[in-house]
Amino acid sequence: MKLAHATPRLIDRGDLLALLDRAATRKVTIISAPAGSGKTSLLRAWADRQAQRHRLAILQVQRDEQDAQQFWLALLDAVRHASAGTGRAEPSAATPDFNAAAMIDRVLSELTDAGGDLTLVIDDLHELNSPEALAQLTGLLTNLPPQVHVMLSTRHDLRLRLHQLRLAGELADIRAADLRFTERETRLLLDAAGIALSASGAALLHQQTEGWAAGLRLAAISLAGHPDPERFVAEFSGSDRTVAEYLVAEMLERQPADVQDLLLRTSLLDRVNGELADLLTGRPGSERILLELADANAFVVPLDPERTWFRYHHLFGDLLRLELRRTLPEEVAALHRRAAGWFTLQGRVVEAIRHTQAAGDWPGAARLLADYSFSLTLDGQAQTMQALVRAFPPGEDHPELALVRAAGDLVQGRLDEAAAYLAVAETYAETAPPDRQRRLQVAIASLKLSLATRRGHLAGVIEQVRFLASPVTGQSDEDIALGSDLRAVALMNLGTVEAWTLGLPDAERHLRQGAVLAREIGRPYLEVGCLAQLGFASKIDPFATTQRRCREAIALAERYGWGAEPVIAPALVTLAGTMVWLGEFDEGERWLRRTVRALQTDTGPDITLLLHHTVGQLHACRGRRHEALEEFSAAEYLRSQLEGSHALASQVAGWMLATQARLGRPGEARAALAAVDDERAGSGEIRNACGVICLAEGDPAGALGAVQHVLDGTAPVIGYVTVVEANLLAGLAHRELGDHRAANQAAERALALAESDRLVLPFAMTGSRELLEALPRHQTAHAALLTDILDILRGSSAAAGNQPPPLLHVEELSPGELRVLRYLPTNMSRPEIADELSVSLNTVSTHVRSIYAKLQVRDRSSAVQRARELRLLAGGRPR
Repeated sequence: MKLAHATPRLIDRGDLLALLDRAATRKVTIISAPAGSGKTSLLRAWADRQAQRHRLAILQVQRDEQDAQQFWLALLDAVRHASAGTGRAEPSAATPDFNAAAMIDRVLSELTDAGGDLTLVIDDLHELNSPEALAQLTGLLTNLPPQVHVMLSTRHDLRLRLHQLRLAGELADIRAADLRFTERETRLLLDAAGIALSASGAALLHQQTEGWAAGLRLAAISLAGHPDPERFVAEFSGSDRTVAEYLVAEMLERQPADVQDLLLRTSLLDRVNGELADLLTGRPGSERILLELADANAFVVPLDPERTWFRYHHLFGDLLRLELRRTLPEEVAALHRRAAGWFTLQGRVVEAIRHTQAAGDWPGAARLLADYSFSLTLDGQAQTMQALVRAFPPGEDHPELALVRAAGDLVQGRLDEAAAYLAVAETYAETAPPDRQRRLQVAIASLKLSLATRRGHLAGVIEQVRFLASPVTGQSDEDIALGSDLRAVALMNLGTVEAWTLGLPDAERHLRQGAVLAREIGRPYLEVGCLAQLGFASKIDPFATTQRRCREAIALAERYGWGAEPVIAPALVTLAGTMVWLGEFDEGERWLRRTVRALQTDTGPDITLLLHHTVGQLHACRGRRHEALEEFSAAEYLRSQLEGSHALASQVAGWMLATQARLGRPGEARAALAAVDDERAGSGEIRNACGVICLAEGDPAGALGAVQHVLDGTAPVIGYVTVVEANLLAGLAHRELGDHRAANQAAERALALAESDRLVLPFAMTGSRELLEALPRHQTAHAALLTDILDILRGSSAAAGNQPPPLLHVEELSPGELRVLRYLPTNMSRPEIADELSVSLNTVSTHVRSIYAKLQVRDRSSAVQRARELRLLAGGRPR
């Protein structure tokens, strides 16, 4: 079959290409013109010519792109593809917790490391419907490496704050007037198409189309083989959409029937391949037609090197859809349903939902959204998911959408709204059809676990969702086939809550199962999340096991560029804690600083509590008890805000009380001890604290009585480290009572318990240096460990006087947080600060929450006062 009236390849528009060459010497070039002006064709022609001299990274923005993360991942992949010779091949993957600043740093790093000149081309930028992404793009464009140039193509001007580049002469603009064909180029186009038209006819065509590229190309297709070209040109005028509609209709009429039918029926697709076109037309052979259309340059563009996927020129596609609705209105809904079914089978969920909505099947679209809400969230498409929800018309707000809205609110940190929607979803699940009920219940339970973790409200939640253990970890022949993404998320959330409520054996089992499943289904984010929590859940295992698990999680996170993301924070802070326990204080501090960088967003109170707790341990071991008390008090305050039992509850309270007593404030400690609830008061950790208070009060006998139940094993303890501490406290008490033999025996028992992991922290925390120095070397079986501990304790004592800036006050504030902080003394509102900094309101709010947490304040005025004390506002006016 031969297509009717095919046009030749693009002509060489040398003057326009020269203009683009000159523009490309600037840092940024913006090509802004309406549809059909020839923007993409110009970029293709320029790229084909430049490919031999420069490396090009080309990104075409997906239609109606809502999610900043999807845009940045595609851009990162384009840059990596262009600089593949550098050997950097780390995979890119989406996360629910998108860190825009970290992503921009990754892109800038890739651009910097690419070496040599590189041009980044972003086509169809008007399709990016994410204000956050546009603001972030401004940050990238104003910080480009010297050898990098960027070209942007858009149908209309965008809100990009590039005035600094313009003032510096580094911004070039190409507009619609620049893209118009000249009369000479119009003549060349007609000659190349083999169209016999007089000079006056060509001049008239140019005049009527005003050099509009799409109009000229459509006219050339219609003129090819026309019996009277002169008359054809004389019978139409103008260059607007009406002319384009006329020309498309004219072109379609000249195509064979099967080509017309294929173009119309597939026009409702953003992209098409042969298999999908065969489905919509009901006959084979579509791929061959698409290839011939692409070869004929008839507004059909291949999307991949293999030429299996195609799209229609946007204007051409729009006009075809108008013609489809005019000629085949009764078939449109059925075509959308067929396309939706095909995309669902292919796992292209967003396209499936859009076509289901376009077919008017709102219940079906709601079911798809509910079924795939976890997958879409994991894919970083939370904004796309919310846009799909907003597309439902009034009166079509199906109950299953409550689950979707809850997931979206949870990602955005709107916890109260998420809880309200979960309540609606629970009510609906009780009466849902049997084939839907189980899946909905598992999804709701998983979200409830995630919400409980974010809020710190763990009381009773395990009992409410205990049924998860059966369907999630059961065999594949369950009555309901749960989606793998949902199963993996449920396992991660279940194991996380179990770990923080001391359900350790179950926690480890569920987290390991979640990690294995995540690896099998290609979900690295979930695998990292499970492994990071597994490190914390391993805290009663040997420290070597805990460290190995944490490092495994961190290595996997770093492979995907998530080394400073919230998902890896549990592993970072747990690894820091093990270093502190083992006396490697400097190494522990380095990991703590990495934890601080990872906690740039609101990830819930548990990790922040653990961070304060671990920093307090570090300060205490270095003899900085005032700083230690501040951190332990902050941790205890966070614990008091939690509901239900907490894995560290007794230890946090115990060390806060002990530190108060060691600072010479036993009365305060005793008063606080009286307020401890009965359940915790009997724990080994609180009994040890009571022993410290007794020692501070000059009552060594009382101290021995306090720790006796820890030593005889009748008091519940978190782990054997509490028993090590109890023996040391007993040794200190015996020493004060003058019983040096008993003191030595207690110290020896502590060393014996500490030997397997070579623990140092209990000896440093309790101030047991003199106790150990008095232990005769010939009477200990642990001489090497004793020597190591004493070396560390003497070094810490010597370093205690050199007080660096507080670990969690100055260095932890990121550059973005510092910029926001310096606006807080002003009267500017958060939206005004966001506008001034060219970032989203959500970003400013996130930074403000993080600033309050790090400065340990609760409001704006307190933050300003604390920042002035720390001289954080000394950097001059905000900029």
